[in-house]
Amino acid sequence: MNVTLAVKQYISKMVESSGPGMKVLLMDRETTSIVSVVYTQSEILQKEVYLFERIDSQNRDSMKHLKAICFLRPTKENVEHLIQELRRPKYSVYFIYFSNVISKSEIKALAEADEQEVVAEVQGRSWEPSMLSRCTQGLTSVLLALKKCPMIRYQLSSDMSKRLAESVKQIITKEYELFDFRKTEVPPLLLILDRSDDAITPLLNQWTYQAMVHELLGLNNNRIDLSRVPGINKDLREVVLSAENDEFYANNLYLNFGEIGTNIKNLMEDFQRKRPKGQQRLESISDMKAFVDNYPQFKKMSGTVSKHVTVVGELSRLVSERQLMEVSEVEQELACQNDHSNAQQSVRRLLQNPRLSELDAVRLVMLYALRYERHSSSILPSLMDELSRRGVSERHRRMVQSVVEYGGKRVRGSDLITPTDAVAITKQFFKGLKGVENVYTQHQPLLHDTLDQLIKGRLKDSQFPYLGASSLRDRPQDIIVFVIGGAMYEEALTVYNLNRSTPGVRIVLGGSSIHNTKSAGLRSRLVSCSQVEARAEEEETD
Repeated sequence: MNVTLAVKQYISKMVESSGPGMKVLLMDRETTSIVSVVYTQSEILQKEVYLFERIDSQNRDSMKHLKAICFLRPTKENVEHLIQELRRPKYSVYFIYFSNVISKSEIKALAEADEQEVVAEVQGRSWEPSMLSRCTQGLTSVLLALKKCPMIRYQLSSDMSKRLAESVKQIITKEYELFDFRKTEVPPLLLILDRSDDAITPLLNQWTYQAMVHELLGLNNNRIDLSRVPGINKDLREVVLSAENDEFYANNLYLNFGEIGTNIKNLMEDFQRKRPKGQQRLESISDMKAFVDNYPQFKKMSGTVSKHVTVVGELSRLVSERQLMEVSEVEQELACQNDHSNAQQSVRRLLQNPRLSELDAVRLVMLYALRYERHSSSILPSLMDELSRRGVSERHRRMVQSVVEYGGKRVRGSDLITPTDAVAITKQFFKGLKGVENVYTQHQPLLHDTLDQLIKGRLKDSQFPYLGASSLRDRPQDIIVFVIGGAMYEEALTVYNLNRSTPGVRIVLGGSSIHNTKSAGLRSRLVSCSQVEARAEEEETD
């Protein structure tokens, strides 16, 4: 099950169904992002799509020689924009595709607006614009793209998980003809989880390539903004990292940082050996950056290598500047071990380090608060005082209590933190470039245990019930996991490893967002499911 490929095939079908001839792709803000993730501009140009426009743009010219392919979300705003477009059409013919279900009343409104009869086709798979309905839309769109009509299990301790499960089931039942796919021997399974069951994973530094990029630089629709990197080349101020079009990234996105540095070094040495001049030794990331900067012809020959050397170089600088190796070691100790005496000493020591950033200081205290929430010798008040002495803002200090309220023992439905030292503590040392020698990856997200139990048929119905009377008798083969409150790239790594190690099982991971520490640490985003519940209650009251 490949969601990217499924979406790509859906878009290809849209384009090909319009027949030969020059085309314009008319999109909204979100579908523009979807298309940019699955298609490069050169790829879609080969399908005779020569123009890309936003439906809400007011400055589009009339081009009657172009066919318009409209790919839109079925929101009220988009429908209204499309009605205005059809009343004064700028293109010869319109092929309209919605990313989800559209109501009959809205189809009627579009038909009435099409006075010049320029619409050749309308396809849609719509609700009020709340987070619950947005998650429902996203999930049902993925199910349709993958051609899956699943059985549904949800996290019993989360009321929002149940609400979302019921909402998805309602759409499947209502639109049963759309979900009438070929039956498989073992039905697919949709598992809906809540981020609050594992609030520790979003607070940990990550050390695989993709996760580090998202954590330290920010990864938005496969794009990285490097404009603030000191001395950055103007051609590298924004770069694209896409596993679909970047072979090096595809091969390395789940490898640890030390291995990434070694692989880039080896790649550059391969290129260097092709030069007729004498060899130049590459001892560190800074040596590699200097090498690339000094040889313009090398840049021209290998933009990919230049891009990755820049990205890894900036990651290395941030790791050193923020002392993330030392911070990560204490994070792993807090997350995986059960030694309160050592933990409190380690946290105190780091909080007294003036080079520790405010975000890292708050994150360590949040981890301590979750890990030793009910410990008889908890020093949390003292650590909070230490944050105050450091000048940490009140807004950030409040996050400590917020994360306990969100994902503390009272809220969790699982045994995220066991009272004994149940996790095998093994520090893994990776030898790579100088200055990048140790990577700590002791922690495994709760999702690993949940999926492992599910695959083995041991996931308790009392904690993760089925929606409805039916249940799976055999081991599930196709599993779609959705995390309310957002998924993490560490969890994506878990899914990747399970897919590799479990023949016959295919797992897809999704969520209401993809978090890094900055997003997951803020209460406004950590408690996204609580916001949904509040909105849902307001809607029921209205």
